[in-house]
Amino acid sequence: MPSLTKAASLTKAELIELVTRTKGMDGLSKKAAEVLVDAVFDHIEKSLRKGKKFTYPRFGTFTRIVRRARKGRDPRTKAEIQIPRTTTIKFTPAQSLKTALNRRA
Repeated sequence: MPSLTKAASLTKAELIELVTRTKGMDGLSKKAAEVLVDAVFDHIEKSLRKGKKFTYPRFGTFTRIVRRARKGRDPRTKAEIQIPRTTTIKFTPAQSLKTALNRRA
């Protein structure tokens, strides 16, 4: 079973393994857990693409933000460049998640 304390990151395969071992998920196959995990992330992505927020209680909120176009400088040549408008995702952690992360193990 994957260990969250020893790994620097959590892979999709490790997440699926953890889901199959979750209490109440008895009999859930790895394939079914993969379909479940993929469906959750697909729906989050679709919601964000439509400009909606995704909030999960006790975890946080994902919000789609648009960064306006702006001028910048090429660090090598110092020439002024135009940085295009871009869309990205902002994550705001819930207070309970921040508190949990700051607890000493």
